[in-house]
Amino acid sequence: MTTETTVRTSDRAPDTVELVPSALLPEGYVIPASRSIDPSTRMRQLLDSEPFLFGPGVYDPQGAELAMYYGFKAVYFSGYSFAIGHLGTTDMDLYTGPEIADGARRTVSALRKFQLTMAVGDPEKGVKPKHLEIPPVVVDMDGGYGNLFNVQRTTELFVGAGAAAAHLEDQVLPKRCGHIGGKALISADEMIGKLRMARAVADDLGHPDFVVIARTDGVSAIDAPEKERGIELAVERALRYLDTGIPDLVWCELPTSEREPIERFADQVHRRFPDARFAFNWSSSFKWFNDPDPITFAQLGELGYRFVFITLGAQHAMAHGLSTLLQGMSEKQEQAYIELQRKEWAAGQDLPSKSHHFFSGVPYHQLVGESLGGSRLGSKFQEKLAEERVV
Repeated sequence: MTTETTVRTSDRAPDTVELVPSALLPEGYVIPASRSIDPSTRMRQLLDSEPFLFGPGVYDPQGAELAMYYGFKAVYFSGYSFAIGHLGTTDMDLYTGPEIADGARRTVSALRKFQLTMAVGDPEKGVKPKHLEIPPVVVDMDGGYGNLFNVQRTTELFVGAGAAAAHLEDQVLPKRCGHIGGKALISADEMIGKLRMARAVADDLGHPDFVVIARTDGVSAIDAPEKERGIELAVERALRYLDTGIPDLVWCELPTSEREPIERFADQVHRRFPDARFAFNWSSSFKWFNDPDPITFAQLGELGYRFVFITLGAQHAMAHGLSTLLQGMSEKQEQAYIELQRKEWAAGQDLPSKSHHFFSGVPYHQLVGESLGGSRLGSKFQEKLAEERVV
């Protein structure tokens, strides 16, 4: 049985979504058929059909769920955000591949569960089902956490986690955040070996659509085997990587928000590879609010930057929101939290997090518990228990 519905999500036209039953839903409930599509295949479809694909930078499952709730078609699992959110450190390879792979695995799992949660709504409170597409998750692999055999293990973990894509960078390890000074590059040949390994692992695991993104820090590296420096080195590296036919996108990390290097990089690479696609970090390190004419996502898409993301977007938003609450509570105590609740529950607000009961899937658990049996959450179980007490 299939059906169709029109789903409206933020800042995009209505899409017709095919809906199908699921063994994980009670009878009568449905989910988007795309649930069964490989996430990498889904990402490739979006890259082919969208002017650009934007992925908010997140570092935990709830942030990814919120991005999904508001209709974003991709999620970027940021390494720097992961370092801050889970270790309280900067982005200098202080976590390991298995750690971030586990974070990505839990995030992908949460998105799949969240789709089921939204598909049942909350019948008792009159909340209608919401049919959400699962956004492909792109994960930061840094420099692979070692040599190409470390890349082999990490890619296995990422593919097994359900990630749609990963990016590898050409820095000497331990790497540094793209906007921290003192970066040095490994040789292009070593980087190509890592890219080949990532591609080979994904193919071997039966995921040929796994999206591989090659990042170069050539623009601001202070040390590299080549004589070139700056944008010339970045272009040379990009061409070397694309020559292999492996990267699906190339990411040139830039130290400023200036338009000229963005346009120059795309132009020079396109002279040899007209169909090359790029990834772009619309970085929170740049003071975009001071830029009189900040480059837009749409303009980036026109230049060939097809995957756009803000690495630390969720981290900044979370820190801002929590800081505001804590500052208020330090002065007004409980009244500051009451003010937060008023904003959450104000008429017209569409904030799924205002009710953790709904957001965490309690209605779904109750319905499935009753449908499949064996759950202490099911009301029928509670009714039976009450009857036994009476007897």
